[in-house]
Amino acid sequence: MEVVSRLLALLVLLLLGAGLRTTGILNTRRTATLNAVAYYVALPALIFVSTYDRDIGELLSPALLGGLLFVLFATAGIAWLVHRNRSSTPRRSVAIVQSYHSNLGYLGLPLVAATFNDDVTAIASVVLGVVTLTQLPLTIVVLSTLNGAGAAIGDEIRGLATNPVLAALVGGLAVGSVGISIPGPAATGLDVLGMLSLPLALLCVGASLQVDLPSVDLGATGSVIALKIVCMPAIAWLVFSVLAVDATTLTATVVMLGTPSAVSTFVFATELGGDKEFASLNVFLTTLVSIATLFVLITFVG
Repeated sequence: MEVVSRLLALLVLLLLGAGLRTTGILNTRRTATLNAVAYYVALPALIFVSTYDRDIGELLSPALLGGLLFVLFATAGIAWLVHRNRSSTPRRSVAIVQSYHSNLGYLGLPLVAATFNDDVTAIASVVLGVVTLTQLPLTIVVLSTLNGAGAAIGDEIRGLATNPVLAALVGGLAVGSVGISIPGPAATGLDVLGMLSLPLALLCVGASLQVDLPSVDLGATGSVIALKIVCMPAIAWLVFSVLAVDATTLTATVVMLGTPSAVSTFVFATELGGDKEFASLNVFLTTLVSIATLFVLITFVG
């Protein structure tokens, strides 16, 4: 019942964000400010407090690293096969990308932190780092290659070095590995900031979702939904079960990889010649349907 309540609260916040955008309360400037607070303050705080008291050797194992890369590229390969015959190249590129590119930061990690214990959250933070470092360059390559768009891939990759989320992960793991103690008041303050990450992120996601239902391509959108929030976590469950990882790692990876298509895929589609209307619709629908599928996943692995 607690899981249902949490996911219903997630849906309410998404709809609230959309409603505040519609009424003009969350305009472009205010949404950008809210997004900056979530991205540069709340989410890094959550990641740091989840990892600062743990050694990297406890969290990042060869099985976790290899399993994550296998699931990501396997899903991307299946998506390429499923969407290869789409008549529109901009739509095909977006469909492929949104079938594997997960919303790990704004939905995955905050949801895991709100639902599971600190051990699962710590592993989920590492999952966020590994997958982000892989899926971001892959998405840029797929969109720019298929659409013939010029993309400063080197600039995007170099930008990862100043990414606040990844910086918080590296900092937390470094502190934990060295054994530096964090003063209690500082840890408490960071913990409070981290608790704000989920509501802030959900409001931002809701405010950024735009839908044009008459333009729905049922075949393409249905395939994206099936691949992203059904096939990808199923592959993750199978792979990590075969790898015989502990329950904490299995829970973190399956739930994180079961999150919907990331809002950033809409931004990349807009910049790199993809079908941006199709991308926006898929973000909305995968997010909406994931409320139900995440409940199933959390119940199953929890």
